[in-house]
Order: sequence, then structure tokens, then C-alpha cells
Amino acid sequence: MAVQIMAVAPGSPADRAGIRSGESLLAINQNPIEDILDYQFYMTDEKLKIDLLDTDGAPRHVVVCKGEYEELGLEFESYLMDKQHHCKNKCIFCFVDQMPPGMRETLYFKDDDARLSFLFGNYITLTNMEQKDIDRIVKMHISPVNISVHTMNPALRQKMMRNPKAASSLDYLRQLAAAGIKINTQLVLCPGMNDGAELVRSLKELGALYPSVESIAAVPVGLTKYRDGLFPLRPYTKEEARQVIQTIHAFSDDFLKREGVRLAYPADEFFLKAELPIPDDEYYGEYNQLENGVGLLSLLRQELSDALEEWEDDGVCRRISLATGEAPADFLRGEIHKVKQRFPGLDCTVYAIHNDYFGENITVAGLVTATDLIRQLKGKDLGEELLIPGVMLRHEQDKFLDDWTIADVQHALGVPVRTVDNDGMQFLLALLGVEEDPAVW
Repeated sequence: MAVQIMAVAPGSPADRAGIRSGESLLAINQNPIEDILDYQFYMTDEKLKIDLLDTDGAPRHVVVCKGEYEELGLEFESYLMDKQHHCKNKCIFCFVDQMPPGMRETLYFKDDDARLSFLFGNYITLTNMEQKDIDRIVKMHISPVNISVHTMNPALRQKMMRNPKAASSLDYLRQLAAAGIKINTQLVLCPGMNDGAELVRSLKELGALYPSVESIAAVPVGLTKYRDGLFPLRPYTKEEARQVIQTIHAFSDDFLKREGVRLAYPADEFFLKAELPIPDDEYYGEYNQLENGVGLLSLLRQELSDALEEWEDDGVCRRISLATGEAPADFLRGEIHKVKQRFPGLDCTVYAIHNDYFGENITVAGLVTATDLIRQLKGKDLGEELLIPGVMLRHEQDKFLDDWTIADVQHALGVPVRTVDNDGMQFLLALLGVEEDPAVW
């Protein structure tokens, strides 16, 4: 496979060696280069023999001398160097299948690309992979790998993912663990399917793969109102959410006694559904599953508490509002109450946004759209500023899921809008209206 070089960074080792844009990369030190993982792994050596095709298609060889781990300096058409791998599963709980029509095209793409797991923390199911892919991971010793397991019952996994490889690919998980590859796992739980006794089995079998398996996150299935013709699923009730937590705690409490780590954690959403307190900071250990919504609220609470110790009231007088999803609204009200006790001049109203866009079963902040924000806040006295969680926006922080921008929301509501990441200090600064980084004070 030849990968075309689109650009060469000026002054880079590749530039000094005479490699030019328009040529194609074939191999480094006789190792074929097919994608970004090959490229990043094999370019780390100090002396590289690079096989190329010149702009006329003729083969040529270049020797590059560089510092160890120094960037070679080649740029390609895409970051992955080839096409992103599409998911081949037809999971009964797939969120993409439940998306409303008319959204931007990229939101309908089902990703199951192992390279994005290594590079950006995406979760993969392993069903897209072959033995050679597993062998490459082991050879390169790439860690961690984030794997969507859902269940350790092969037949049930096949039923839930509707892919014949869903069962056999569990062997890849065991191969990676045996090779010492660090693994984070997730279980998307569906009532009556992979919870109860099946959850006990999954926890037990994944626990047997410790310490390679570093964490297990249990996440409740997300169900929109767009499920016509899809597998019949329903959301968790309060009592069912409590039972999931009890099952996980029975396992993780015992595991903590034996190994010193909890290993398995319910997502924050399970605690909110169960109407149970969010555990303290020490419960979450290394916070390995923040991207899965495990410990986000606990970390925010701890960071906010620490930040409050650093600030004194200098006469703050500020009236603002904050919009979030229905699930975390009461938790945030409680945290803001603590801030107001320290800063009595702060007046902050929390608005829980009902998700009309995706449906009432979707209550998390990350799926609140500008459409719902505007419809539910229009005409309200929002004070001098509206705060929203940064997770409402896509990675580039420029658009909501419905393609509206921050500027659109500001114009419609007539108030400045500030995004706040899940960071206690940033949250406090946003509440107080402080723009400067306190580290420079």
C-alpha cells in the first residue's frame, strides 16, 4: 500500500532528506506503512530507511537521521492515512440508529476504529478486527485499549450486537489481557438483558483479567423518542438503577478488599436515576472512566471544594443563570448553594432543560440542543450571563448537536453565553465572573 505525502514540514528531518510532497510512502525500515499507527511506531528510530515512490511512480530510497521520537515531518490527506473504519454491528441499543432526521451527516457515522481508541480514547467492540490487528497491538504494545464489552456471555453478546463476530471477538479481549495490554471496558446495560445475573457474570470474568483490565464502567442505555421499528427497550426505573448499583458494589467492595481497587463503577447517571448520593472523590481511584461519565460529578465537586479554599469574597455582586440537563440539575443546585454561602452576593438560577429534541428519556447535559435551550429560556430573565456545560458543544466547541452556534443562542436569548468545562476551578471562576487565570494573580 502506498500512502501519498501531501506536505513536508519545512526544516523537518524528511525535508532535510529531500522527501517531497506528491511522493508516496511505502515502508520504513522495511516495515510496510498502512496507517497512522504504523507510521508513528516505526518513525521513532534515529536512523530510518524510507521506501518511496516518486511523483512519476518510480521507487526510490532515502535514509533519514533524526532524534529519537523526533517527528519525521510528513503530512497526509487524513490523520488516519486511510478511511475511518465503519462499525459492522447492529446493536439493539445503538444511539446512532435513534438519531432524529436532518442532522449533520457526520453524526450518523458509526465508528468502530481501533486506531481512534488508541489515539483519542474511543471505545471499540473488536468485531472489526482480525488476528493480525491483535498481533500488531501486542507487537507495538499499545495501551490502553478501550473496549465496549456489554456482556461476557458470547451468545448474549451476539444477540445484543447482531454480529456473528461479537461472540468470537471476546477471545481477542483475552489475548490482549494475556499480553499485558491495559484495557478499560464498558458495559451498556439494558434492563432485563445484560444486568442481573448476566452482569454478575461479566464482572466476574472481567475481574479475572485484572490487572490488564484496569476498569469496568456500567452505563445505562440511552433511549430517544426515535425508536420506531427498533428492538423494544425501556429505560431503568429508580429501583432497577439501585439494583444495578448494589450488584456492582457487591463485586467492587470485595475486589477492593482483595486487590486494593474497586475496578467496577456505575456511571453517574445510575446514581442520579437511583436518587442516591454521588460517591466521594476517593471512591473513584484514578478516575479511569471520566469519558464514560463515571466520576465526573464527584471530581467537579472535589475540585470546586478545593477552589473555594483559594478564594475570598471581595464583594461579589452578580446575577446569572445556568442551563443543564435534567439529570444533573439538582446536583449542580446543591454545589452552587455551597458557593453562595461563601459568596452571598451571587445569585444563580439553575434551569433544567427538558429534552424535547431527543425525547424525555434523555436527561444528560451533553445531549441538550440549542433548539431546546432557546425554546425553554426565551423570555426569561437570565441575568447578566448564561452558563452552559461545554459538553453541549461538539469537540471543536463551535456548534450544538442541532448545528446552532453560541452566537445564535446569544442572539435569540439576548444574553452572553459562557461555556464551562467539567473543571471545578473553571466553574467557580465562571460563577464569579472572573476572566483571568488565578495562577497569574
